[in-house]
Amino acid sequence: MTTWILGHILAIGIGISLGLIGGGGSVLALPILVYVMGIPTKPAIAMTLVIVGTVSFIGLIPHWQNKNINFKKAFIFGSATMLGAFLGAKIATLPLITDTLQMLLFGIIMLLAAILMIQKSSKKTSLKPIINQTVEIYTAPVCKYCWLWLLTEGLIVGILTGLVGVGGGFAIVPALVILGRTHIKEAIGTSLLILVVNAIAGFLGYLGQVELNWQLIGTFIIAASLGSFFGAYLSQFIDGKKLQKYFGYFLLAVAAFVLFQNYTTFHNKKTVFLENRVGRVILH
Repeated sequence: MTTWILGHILAIGIGISLGLIGGGGSVLALPILVYVMGIPTKPAIAMTLVIVGTVSFIGLIPHWQNKNINFKKAFIFGSATMLGAFLGAKIATLPLITDTLQMLLFGIIMLLAAILMIQKSSKKTSLKPIINQTVEIYTAPVCKYCWLWLLTEGLIVGILTGLVGVGGGFAIVPALVILGRTHIKEAIGTSLLILVVNAIAGFLGYLGQVELNWQLIGTFIIAASLGSFFGAYLSQFIDGKKLQKYFGYFLLAVAAFVLFQNYTTFHNKKTVFLENRVGRVILH
């Protein structure tokens, strides 16, 4: 019972992070499900896709009402990410892709996301409006075939979504701004729509391959949704940029824990495998 309560308190934290800084949901959901709730990695990834996809859909509604969604760019980028997410989920079900390998890859992506988050939050602010400040974070497009790069990045982001459950919001928004030449407000709304279709495609790839705890999924969605509303309210009083920096350092710590634990497991399994192989060679 204590574990159940702790897991759901942390699920509220997932929603708060989404409401305050617009991201961090998937990178928190998977470790909570695996290390707190004791869910095996592959089912936990599929459950993460459902939870984060649903909460992203709820967050999408205000952007829809404010017409901050570019459906054309969502279709172009989203079609690539959906294909990638479905393929990534199918790759994840192969015997070669172990739970340890998935968590190691997740830890590396989490580490990169944390570093990008800290760097982004460290940019000096100016007296210009907040939208202009955000645009300055990204450089102007320099590629000749930006649409091709957009599709390529979409495919890669999608594969990672299906493989380890990472939504990829930290990569989607910059891609839409730089490669898709999208206004930052519109890019955020469009990103949420892409996250939703990503989650659906990735989940379909896992459907029938893993057992899911639908009751836990439902209660986590409720907790995270409540947290997102609370986070959106707090965002009026808290400096999101400073919070993003602290959240980045928190992700660094979680990433270090995930990488250390799974590297140790991977190393031990590798040692046992080599010892068994050497033993067989000696016997023959």
